Amino acid sequence: MEEWGWIALSLFAVVMQTMRTAAQKHITKHLDAIGATMVRFVCGLPFAAAFLAIVMVQGDLDLPPFNQDFVVFSTVAAIMQIVATVLLIYLFSLRNFAVGTTYARTEAFLTALVGSLFFGEMITVGGWASIMLSVAGVLVLTIARTDALEGGTIFARLWSKSALVGLGAGLAFAICSLSLRRASLSFGHDSYLFTAGMVLVSMIVIQITITGAYMMVKSRHQFAVIVRQWKLSWFIGLTSALGSIGWFVAMTLERASYVKAFGQIEFLFALLISTFFFREKTSAMELFGMILVASGIGLLLIWG
Repeated sequence: MEEWGWIALSLFAVVMQTMRTAAQKHITKHLDAIGATMVRFVCGLPFAAAFLAIVMVQGDLDLPPFNQDFVVFSTVAAIMQIVATVLLIYLFSLRNFAVGTTYARTEAFLTALVGSLFFGEMITVGGWASIMLSVAGVLVLTIARTDALEGGTIFARLWSKSALVGLGAGLAFAICSLSLRRASLSFGHDSYLFTAGMVLVSMIVIQITITGAYMMVKSRHQFAVIVRQWKLSWFIGLTSALGSIGWFVAMTLERASYVKAFGQIEFLFALLISTFFFREKTSAMELFGMILVASGIGLLLIWG
């Protein structure tokens, strides 16, 4: 399980994340960005807590004393996830949204870079090659699916506001992933399900506190909206919790940079569905991007 389990968990997380994102997009018709974000945490907490409780009962485990690394890194992960989400949503309001999201997709590379520089994650030469290939493929696919190149090359927009916001979102997600892995490993516990569950519940509690306090001051009326949209809210909470469990356990088992690189298969799945199910035409540039993503993931499994 420890050797290849992270792959199955990452695939599961990708599916859950896709479902949650679709539901969150729908609920933004009724809530603002902070409200839509808070739904994910509030309605996800019961499911995350239930997962942790089941693991503890099955393994006859007790809550361990919190150590400094756990407190620091779980708090950093919680805050960075909020920051990344807000920045990603803010991109929708910018004119060059396509360029910004293209830069945000460098998350896997940023995770590898920050992880190797500051978190002691050793990455093999093959690992770097696979990460670079998959990221390059996603960038090519993103550009091919947007009008990002109209009116000038993407290089001419390197220092645009959208690019900086996108890079900021990618960097925040990278720090979040690396921090939650460090928090989970801080206990030195044999049960990776237990430590991942501990980090997840702790992060959600912190995130509810932060977003809840903001909404109490800025948009208290949205609490009633969340209650009225209870079916959609609980679906978001369930898929969010299940997706997070998949990501968190996978990142406990394997380096965050590898999990993030493999997770980019989500973009490949989306394009394959649109091509073969919805019969949408695939351009030569999109085909090239798909080959790069698939090659990167393949090399990750072989050389990583």
